[in-house]
Amino acid sequence: MPQRHVGLFAISVAAEMLSTQVQNLRVYERHGLVEPTRTPGGTRLYSHADIEKLARVRDLLGEGLNLAGITRVLALEAEVARLRTANRRLRQDPR
Repeated sequence: MPQRHVGLFAISVAAEMLSTQVQNLRVYERHGLVEPTRTPGGTRLYSHADIEKLARVRDLLGEGLNLAGITRVLALEAEVARLRTANRRLRQDPR
């Protein structure tokens, strides 16, 4: 598992890093915007990748998008990234 995706930060630490409330992180999780790992006891652990994604969510909220809109934007951004990677691979194929 890449280091970027290893759950390291408890929800309170993640909230502090993002200058938001713990309740907001729970709402974002309920909406499927982030899926932190869980310890065997059920404690949420956020990775660096989760923190980056949540910062993007925070920025999009600041631009006036609602959670449904943010879900769509994040899906489209992921699709663009996937297509760029595929395009890069095709350009490198010697055939």
